[in-house]
Amino acid sequence: MGAVVGTLTMQTRQRRPSRDKIDDELELSIVCHRPEGLEQLEAQTNFSKKELQVLYRGFKNECPCGAVNEETFKQIYSQFFPHGDASTYAHYLFNAFDSSQNGSIKFEDFVTALSILLRGTTTEKLQWTFNLYDINRDGYISKEEMTDIVKAIYDMMGRYTYPALKTDTLKQHVDAFFRKMDKNRDGVVTLDEFIHSCQEDENIMRSLQLFENVI
Repeated sequence: MGAVVGTLTMQTRQRRPSRDKIDDELELSIVCHRPEGLEQLEAQTNFSKKELQVLYRGFKNECPCGAVNEETFKQIYSQFFPHGDASTYAHYLFNAFDSSQNGSIKFEDFVTALSILLRGTTTEKLQWTFNLYDINRDGYISKEEMTDIVKAIYDMMGRYTYPALKTDTLKQHVDAFFRKMDKNRDGVVTLDEFIHSCQEDENIMRSLQLFENVI
């Protein structure tokens, strides 16, 4: 899952501001949404000031207005999966990034989620992933939700999906997920069940570490 990548002002002593700082502040003053202060974002995330600057510049290149709506997000995300249809999975991913549920992803939303996915604890990463799969946000992952997620992933991978998607293949994936995760066999997966099951799986634990040194 993963894809987009700049930020604000740096405090210096009595030194004259750099041209980059002046340019950043000028551009921030004219965008539709002005991000929170650098110090506040640094305190809220696991990124340094320099890393936040890099992330902000990448974000504003893709989203000059300071926020991205769902359609634009889908267009950006689909570039990473040219052989499939990523629109449905991008919809679920957008909702997970849009923490305030107001129909747009601001830089704060983006960098907060990225901080969890790249630098968060194992529990934080698994909680975020659980929220992605819990489509209706009722605190449980149902078989219907997991079916929708798996189908969206197959659609996104397109002709490179292996094995090729068949109706029974989709069901097999979902059934296997529930055999592993649904400890009390009540037909839904809770956050605790999800976290404990993932922590018992070495492959899942390794996958959570893949992007830790991306930035």
